[in-house]
Amino acid sequence: MIKYILIALGLGGLAGYLNSVSGNTAAEGFVSDFLFNASLMMLLFVMGLMFGMDKESLAKLKKTGPKVLVVPFVVALGSILGGLVGGLILGINVVVSMAICAGYGWYTLTGPLIVQIFGTEYGMLGFSVNFLRELLTITTISLMIRIDRYAPIAIGGATTMDTTLPVIVRYCGSDSLVSAFSNGFVLSVAAPFTIVAIASLR
Repeated sequence: MIKYILIALGLGGLAGYLNSVSGNTAAEGFVSDFLFNASLMMLLFVMGLMFGMDKESLAKLKKTGPKVLVVPFVVALGSILGGLVGGLILGINVVVSMAICAGYGWYTLTGPLIVQIFGTEYGMLGFSVNFLRELLTITTISLMIRIDRYAPIAIGGATTMDTTLPVIVRYCGSDSLVSAFSNGFVLSVAAPFTIVAIASLR
């Protein structure tokens, strides 16, 4: 499955490059305004359908209750601390590095938001770091699952609600759907608030 994802990503990148070279702005608007949102909604619908049809997942969610927040809390804390350590090692402003990592893999939010707060250079870094987090989740999941069943969910961050959810369910099993989806949902909601809150420390 991973090789097909990488092939699709590569073909999409090539198609986007050829479109930008041709200067066709109409196609760019169609992709960004309609196709991206439509495909994301379709993905979420299918995942919701799978979730609703799985009686065991529903029962597990009811049984777990508020404990379902433990995983995203630990992932958020680990991401921010990772940003702190990374900033110290690379000599980057630690507030900026923590804010970037507080995007939890949501690169389409983190990049533009970091641009507004810290400038274009850090915005590009925010986009790249969070995009690579998603890509790393997809390409290394077969290895991460050997370490722990929650490792792919932790690495995926906010993306476990949508883009990396099918891969996680495929490799970690259908019983991981609840943990992965709730982790991604909570982190997606928290991301803009934690980025701004950390940025305010500068």
